[in-house]
Amino acid sequence: MTAIAGRPEGLHYDRRLPSFYRSAGLQACIVMLLIAGPARGQSVTYSKDVAPLLTDRCGMCHHPGGSAPFTLLTYADAKRRAGQIATVTANRFMPPWKAEPADGPFVGQHPLSVAEIAMLRRWADAGAPEGESVGSRQSQSQSQWTEGWQLGKPDLVVTLKQPYTLQAEGTDAFRIFVVPIPVETARFVRGLEFRPGNARVVHHANIRIDTTPASRRLDEADPGPGYDGLIARTATYPDGHFLGWTPGQVAPLLPPDLAWRLEKNTDLVVELHMQPSGKAEQVAPSIGLYFGDTAPTRTPAMLRLGRQDIDIPAGDAKYVISDSYTLPVDVEVEAVQPHAHYRARDVRGVATLPDGSMKRLIDIADWDFRWQHVYRFVTPLRLPKGTTVSMRYTYDNSADNPRNPQRPPTRARWGQRSAEEMGDLWLQVLPRDGDDLDRLSRDFRPKVAAEDVKGYEAEIEKHPDDAGLHDDVALLYMELGKNGRAIEHFKTSLALKPRSAAAHYNLATALTVARLLDEATAEYREALKIDPAYANAHNNLGNVLLSQKRFDEAIREFEEVVRLQPDSAAARKNLAAAYAAAGRTPPR
Repeated sequence: MTAIAGRPEGLHYDRRLPSFYRSAGLQACIVMLLIAGPARGQSVTYSKDVAPLLTDRCGMCHHPGGSAPFTLLTYADAKRRAGQIATVTANRFMPPWKAEPADGPFVGQHPLSVAEIAMLRRWADAGAPEGESVGSRQSQSQSQWTEGWQLGKPDLVVTLKQPYTLQAEGTDAFRIFVVPIPVETARFVRGLEFRPGNARVVHHANIRIDTTPASRRLDEADPGPGYDGLIARTATYPDGHFLGWTPGQVAPLLPPDLAWRLEKNTDLVVELHMQPSGKAEQVAPSIGLYFGDTAPTRTPAMLRLGRQDIDIPAGDAKYVISDSYTLPVDVEVEAVQPHAHYRARDVRGVATLPDGSMKRLIDIADWDFRWQHVYRFVTPLRLPKGTTVSMRYTYDNSADNPRNPQRPPTRARWGQRSAEEMGDLWLQVLPRDGDDLDRLSRDFRPKVAAEDVKGYEAEIEKHPDDAGLHDDVALLYMELGKNGRAIEHFKTSLALKPRSAAAHYNLATALTVARLLDEATAEYREALKIDPAYANAHNNLGNVLLSQKRFDEAIREFEEVVRLQPDSAAARKNLAAAYAAAGRTPPR
């Protein structure tokens, strides 16, 4: 039996000291850090002290063409903002590293020390002296951070066919763009670099791939570039790899044995979160792809902890969600990515080993929606079979939360819009071998599907006339063996688009799985009245008729499949099986 037709066809900082400062010997630690920089009697200059620090900690965003609104790689630029630099580093708003310094260590983890912050303040208070010539230093800075691709020249660059125009005013905008990847044969991708096209308004990007035409059709159905709504279920992370972008982040190239496979006729699906600037803005992101020469030998898995039934009362300052999962195999945690919106305040992930000991995955004591990162472990974190990975997020939906998007606070439910709320902890894990990967995937899939159902039902409550949402949640219900609920949603979808052959086909297939064969037969025939060349409907109807021993009718359906798909070995096999079941010899 064929599959169901898919859609559409069928930085505010925790002002407490980090945890490692709160231990015994606190004052001694601070004193040692303070004297680690230039001695009090020595002057602090841009050339000797400040330039290398700004290049290393700020240059990834504050370089020409970077995601920040200005560069900090020249003395003139730094001097102009010396006071601002001292202030935003002192309150830990910059650089935007939200995880506790004791976590990890993570790739790119180098928050400013107490001594470095004090040094920047001394420099600003002294009038921001330049010191000796910085020509060579500046040249080095400019070569490290350029307007070009940070990973080097890509093997392939794809972009939108035409720019998208973001409105001048209004709330945050989410828009999904589908970009075909023009490769003629399978390629092995070692890296992806995203360029926002307009860093003034692009806040972050979620990126997936779709090997089906589903996302492309959703885009084509919208008159402008991209479409509004949800990412299609067929758009997924490739082979367990994070794809996305936040300001200042460029994921390093993967080792050749961890590349992911890119097939022909694949689309990139890019969801942009954009913030209006007060004037109409053109947005034209581009994506560079970096290929390797060899097929991967290891494949990670992506695990998602979280809740999609979030419902925070107005004024609740201590709303908590939690989730957990016990690993059925040994894994190495390669990276973690927490995700929530504006009301989240405290974000934590923990691994509890079988012996009861605990390892912290991530701890963000003062979450900020503006600074979301993929935190990649320098050394993968080994977790044995039987380890429980868990997350616990706390939300503040009160008026005391300065980031609360609603004034006065209102009820906040789960949803993908930034005015709503989410709570996920993604973990990229690497099992030992392919067998363990299969076991982990089979074990974890029902958990995430059940949670996705809650999210889709929440969206349907808000958008009851969206047939695509009903189709998607019906597919999830079928995956979970809840055929009755699947049939209900497919019937609703059919009522919304009664002249859709795919809608009749989807309902018929769900009825078939539920063994309601007479009803299924009627729906397959309705689909074929609308589209007589619907080969899948002929095939499934043939199977139903064959199971009812209606051999002549089944043979006619399979003969039609062979006529429509003469090169299909499966179609010829089904026809031969029907003749055999009828005790007859196929004509030559």
